[in-house]
Amino acid sequence: MLRCVDHVQLAAPPDSEDLLRAFYAGVLGMTEDAKPPALAARGGCWFRSGEVRLHLGVETDFRPARKAHPGLRVTDIAAYAGRLARHGVTVTWDGDLPGHRRFYAEDPVGNRLEFLEPEV
Repeated sequence: MLRCVDHVQLAAPPDSEDLLRAFYAGVLGMTEDAKPPALAARGGCWFRSGEVRLHLGVETDFRPARKAHPGLRVTDIAAYAGRLARHGVTVTWDGDLPGHRRFYAEDPVGNRLEFLEPEV
């Protein structure tokens, strides 16, 4: 029986770790997790915030995910969108999911990310 999602992995181009750290840690406020040495040699970065874990793995023929994306629940979505916008990230609001406020953004390598908060 499935219990939970342990992590979501997104792809990234080679040598993009500094961009990823600036975005996922600096902009999103996540903490970088150290990768085990055998996996660290492959490049990429791992990040977490509470129960949320995102792994960015290097792919030599990288193409950003345009449709596929993680859906990340946030609190105070308007403030979170403002935080991203202040860092120069384009925030695209979408009102098509009943019972939720949500927006989309892209990480610095072009991966699509969804941010949502249930309406109370």
